[in-house]
This record gives sequence, structure tokens and C-alpha cells, in this order.
Amino acid sequence: MPVPAIAVHAGAGRKPRDPESSKAVSEVVSAALDAGMRAARTGSALDMVVEAVKVLEDSGILNAGTGSTVDLTGSVSMDAGVAYSKLGRAGAVAFVKYPKNPIVLARYVLENTDHVLVVGEAADRLAERLGLPKHPGVAERVRKMYEEAKQKILAGEIPQKFYSKSQQLWLKLFGLGDTVGAVAVDSEHEVAAATSTGGVFLKMPGRVGDSPIYGAGLYATSCGAASATGIGEYIIMFSLSLRVVDRMCGGGDPAVVSEEVMKEFTARFGADTAGMIVIDRDGRAHGAYNTQSMPWGYASKDVIKIFGL
Repeated sequence: MPVPAIAVHAGAGRKPRDPESSKAVSEVVSAALDAGMRAARTGSALDMVVEAVKVLEDSGILNAGTGSTVDLTGSVSMDAGVAYSKLGRAGAVAFVKYPKNPIVLARYVLENTDHVLVVGEAADRLAERLGLPKHPGVAERVRKMYEEAKQKILAGEIPQKFYSKSQQLWLKLFGLGDTVGAVAVDSEHEVAAATSTGGVFLKMPGRVGDSPIYGAGLYATSCGAASATGIGEYIIMFSLSLRVVDRMCGGGDPAVVSEEVMKEFTARFGADTAGMIVIDRDGRAHGAYNTQSMPWGYASKDVIKIFGL
């Protein structure tokens, strides 16, 4: 397979409700792939995944960045992480409210600090000091969903208590994927992974999912990279991204091992719980998921493909 190459995903969950929504998601995925491949002309795999995820965060129609969903109090809080094989490490932020693009702040943590994860108010103050653009607040689309959900809670139609089974119900009712992400390989065969999320709809305030956790929501090493999406508590307990990349490092084909690992994950946690994209150092990529839908796409110099809608 040719390199550089990139894959991106727009979150695992329910299929888009109508053709217009499906088209909008497809266009955003395509734009993210294009941004990643443009970055590849002069940049690294790290540049590729960050630029791609910025497009997904800025779309307003996905559960990340400006389109982030809300917790039980109606507030936005976001998580993001990035990992790069050339540096051999990761950087992440969690429970942040200030930055419009949490993935940019996560990259700063990776490249300019000795830390892996910075959280909460301290991370927000860092974003402000760096002059990063401020998040515009809850999107009107999300605000309407929140008001609808409050009425369903009061009517006893959905549970108020936050636990994994309720996350599955909320995903089915409202169709919100819980992560966007990208994996890429550059011309030097270095790989990178990035994730960004507004978290699961109606989460407890302060909850952090898998997206900023290295080995769970993302992983990148010399032989490959992965970005996961789904119910974060399950993904953390399974070390989903680490597990699939380890098998790729053992010589497994990305498509084969990702489907194998997803089958094992489903056997343990059930259907409608997760998805992931993977890529190896030679540019072979695949998307595996056990939900109705996981919009994802792949691009290299000569091809662009959209899947999972």
C-alpha cells in the first residue's frame, strides 16, 4: 500500500437518521481526509492526524469540539489525545471546557511538556495562556437534544443514573457517536493516532472516558496505530487500542486482527459498544465496529474511500 496514508472515523453509534445527515457526515469525513493528506505534503503523521481531527472538531455535526454533547447539567466538557511513534509517547487533555480544538492542546502536552495527561481547570488555563481559540458553547442542535432528554428522564423513559447500559440506550435514542479520531502513516513510515470527544451524552459531570487514555482510546507504536470509539468504560477495561496494535506488531494483517479483536470485545461486552480504526506502517488500514454504523474513511495519494454509513 502507498504511504503516506490516513484513516479517520466519525464515531460508532446509530445510522444517520436521513440521507441529508448521512451526506453531511460523509462530506466531513472526506474533508478531514483531505486535510490530513494536505498536511502530509510537508509534514509528519502527527501533523496529518491533528489537522484531520481539527476538521472533525470544527464540523459542528459530530460529538467533538464545537459539536460536543453535554453532561447531566447541560455543560460541555471534552477529552482528546494524540500519540506519535517517532516520539514514542502520547499527550492528552481531559475535562476541558475552554479550547475550541482540544486536539491542539493535547498536541502541546505531547510536544512541550514532560506529562501525558493534563486535566480540568489547569488545562483550560493553559489553553487560554497559549491563545487558543475559545469554545463557542453548546451547539443549538445539542441543546435541543438535552431538553428532549430531560423530558424523557422526567417521564421515566430513560434512566438518569449514568452506567454503561444507559449509554447504549442513549446512543440508540439520540444517535450520537462518542469520539472522532484519525490514524496515519507518513512517508518515513512513522505512525500517529488522535482522538477527540465531547464524551457520552448525559454523562456525570467530571466523567472521563477512553479517548485521552493511552492504550485504550488511542495507541501508536513503530508498527501501527489505532483510534477507538464507543463506551469508554469498556474500552478502558479491555485496553482496546493497545490490544489490536500489539497483534499488528506480531505480524497480523490490520483487517484480520481488528475484526478478531472486535469479536472478542463483543463477546465480553455485547453489541452496540465500540468501534476502531487501525493503520500499519505500510499504510494498510481497516475499520471494525459492532454498532449500526461507524462512518470512516481512508485516503492515500491515489485513493479516497468512505465506509460505514
